[in-house]
Amino acid sequence: MPLTFRKSFRILPGVRLNINRKSWSITTGGGKYGPRHTRSSTGRRTTSVNLPGPFGWRRTSRG
Repeated sequence: MPLTFRKSFRILPGVRLNINRKSWSITTGGGKYGPRHTRSSTGRRTTSVNLPGPFGWRRTSRG
């Protein structure tokens, strides 16, 4: 089993800095059912929404 490194820091309310071994990302938004936007240092952009129950939506694109 490989070793992994992943750490998440809360910078401001609703803003998180996520760091792993190869890249970092900034996540904004969220809340219980609100949209969440993530931008990675590798150019990846993800938008996701958690909905009540087993529903959710995610869209990922390369910059």
